Amino acid sequence: MSADTLLLHEEDRVNVKRKGLRIALAVAVGFSWSVYSGAIIPFLGPLFAAQFLISSSRPMPLQKALAVTVLILVVGAFLQFVTVLTGDRPPVLLLLLGLIYFGCFYQQANGKGGPTVFLVLVIAVMVPLLTILNEDLGDTILMILVQGVVTGMLLMWLAYVFIPDTGSPTLKVATATTYPRAARYAAANTAILLIAVVACLTREGLATAIVIPITVVSLLSQFDVAASTRAALGLVITNITGGVAASVAFGLLQVRPSLIFLFLLVLLAGLVFGGRAAMHAPAAKLYAGALTIFLLVFGTGVSPLPGSAAESFSTRVTYILVAIAYAIFMTTLLWPRQERSLG
Repeated sequence: MSADTLLLHEEDRVNVKRKGLRIALAVAVGFSWSVYSGAIIPFLGPLFAAQFLISSSRPMPLQKALAVTVLILVVGAFLQFVTVLTGDRPPVLLLLLGLIYFGCFYQQANGKGGPTVFLVLVIAVMVPLLTILNEDLGDTILMILVQGVVTGMLLMWLAYVFIPDTGSPTLKVATATTYPRAARYAAANTAILLIAVVACLTREGLATAIVIPITVVSLLSQFDVAASTRAALGLVITNITGGVAASVAFGLLQVRPSLIFLFLLVLLAGLVFGGRAAMHAPAAKLYAGALTIFLLVFGTGVSPLPGSAAESFSTRVTYILVAIAYAIFMTTLLWPRQERSLG
């Protein structure tokens, strides 16, 4: 191996570490600022920032960032309008949501869309649920979404400013998985997600369980790495670890409630999960999912969604476990035989 090749490998290794540091710094700063500023959904900005940073080794261009922001605003406004218009006709609302979910999952099945598709799916889950179950939010839902996306982009750019890459090597980006039977895959995922959304809409005890369908969305984007039962078990353990870490962090924060301590807890989780999510390996998706789970659980613990009675933190952790078990069971049941994660 030549000296130039060795140098490129060393630069790549260093840049992977820097990417992990960017992810950790962005989620810690974003989460702490969201809590300090009293954000209703403090995990939203950091979650979007993590998606942007994990999916690419270069900052998003300004033109693309503006396009994504406009897309999110348009999709959010459309979904809110449709939800208000068809709220008293659930079959119509579910049909429209199903079409949106199918389109997103079909794009994913063909290896297209990147983090934008994930964002649209999250918004297509949040807007209908928050519009129906949290009437006190009203017109602020769109502002919350736009603020979350803009915050995520600002965190992304700031992370690159403070922790730039060394040299100019072309870093590898994880290859998107494609499915030969994309339509069947998308249909199965649509059914899985719709059932989770319907459960939250129809069961009073799940009024604040928005983390369930968001967790399902996150898991469905990871199952392509689980090519065997052993790999699927690793997926379960890794995602549960994210929930357990959030539980421990929340418990420690209750003992020593301070903004600095909160920052350090999220930074540590970002280093552990985000650092591994930055690697050039299939397992990186699992750790990206674990980081998502951590942000969801910890975020809903620190600032529960308004509009209904607050559940205990243990209940919200249970929601995550239920979502994981449900997603794995349903993919085993509905995915085409040759593409099942547990095959």
